Amino acid sequence: MKIDILEDNDNNFSFTLKDSSNAFANSVRRIALNGVQTFAIDKITFYENSSAIFDEYISHRIGLVPITTPQKGYSEKDEILFSMEDTGPKTVYSSELKSADKEVMVANDSIPIIKLGEEQRIRIEAKAVLGTALNHAKFQPGLVTYDQKQDGSFDFYVESFGQMPPRQIIIKALDVIEEEIKELDKKLKKL
Repeated sequence: MKIDILEDNDNNFSFTLKDSSNAFANSVRRIALNGVQTFAIDKITFYENSSAIFDEYISHRIGLVPITTPQKGYSEKDEILFSMEDTGPKTVYSSELKSADKEVMVANDSIPIIKLGEEQRIRIEAKAVLGTALNHAKFQPGLVTYDQKQDGSFDFYVESFGQMPPRQIIIKALDVIEEEIKELDKKLKKL
């Protein structure tokens, strides 16, 4: 197996995978899309919402805001607290979501959440948790595609949504594949 890196920056990572099978290339793609853990806001408590928009609609929008996911040090049991408090008239952006953890924060500050009218207020607390896109699309770290060439090689393209660098998405996907193979090996040896 051989890899040639074509592009590697903060937003995009592309590479050519040679001497590999369709099954392996598709496994990498699927695990990168669905098996890599990222933080996303999952639980929201509304203390005040005098806007014209329902709590559930605002919760959905906030849940889809990408949250940075550090490479190490967090588990599925960790909950990172975010807070937001604003009074209109103004447009409330994702930058208003303040994190209690300096490592875990909003990945894109310019996502509009709600437009508040005169004297309308919103005050919430939210908790971000680790999850995978198998549970909900808000945990998906990015876009991962490949194109199989005539010579049997695969041109991969990875675009991050901001939770982690695109190269890290592939590295974490390979880590997940390695762990699953080890788990399968243990189970087969017990039979």
